[in-house]
Amino acid sequence: MSGRSYGQYCGLARALDVVGERWSLLIVRELLVGPARYTHLASALPGVASNLLADRLRGLVSAGVVERRLDPASNSVVYALTLWGAQLRETVDALVRWSTPLMRSGRGDDTFRGPWLATALRALLGDRTSATPVAVGLDTAGTVMMVQLDGTGARVVLDPDPPPSTVLRADPEVVLALAARTVNVDQAIARGNLQGDPQELAAVFGAADSGNARRPPLPT
Repeated sequence: MSGRSYGQYCGLARALDVVGERWSLLIVRELLVGPARYTHLASALPGVASNLLADRLRGLVSAGVVERRLDPASNSVVYALTLWGAQLRETVDALVRWSTPLMRSGRGDDTFRGPWLATALRALLGDRTSATPVAVGLDTAGTVMMVQLDGTGARVVLDPDPPPSTVLRADPEVVLALAARTVNVDQAIARGNLQGDPQELAAVFGAADSGNARRPPLPT
């Protein structure tokens, strides 16, 4: 936590005292994927100065949101969310869903990394279920991920080995619009390339819901 505080006896204000500084929630976003070394965080957060990243990590560790631990596999120190910090997933998911109108203009010149889309997919697909387990792959901007759907909900796996037989290759904007249900499977396939069964893709992503104004349309 930084030395600055809103000085208010309010849960929201005190939460923002901890995670409201610039870059703090983006660090949490990266660590929701899994523990990471400092060098990984630095490369995954383009634009953050090294001293600022170190300061934010110190603050999050001091507040009990993040912890330093030894990774036995690499014998190196990694940063990981504590049990309390991991509860921020619900907050991050809600912000991702809330942000969908902001995504309408497309990517433009903004930086993009595949794991960020995985975070968005978890938020947008998290409440969907399927009586019959199904898995589809997504290949976007050089990142391959798998979306699994069953009776318990949706999961997103980065770099699946082996990948599923059905894989959609498309730009991030297309995948996001498909997950947000502003385009249907046929429209997404027309903007990308599908290998496999379109019915499996439809089983995961469902029908378009163009009446929901909160959802981002497919950029042109």
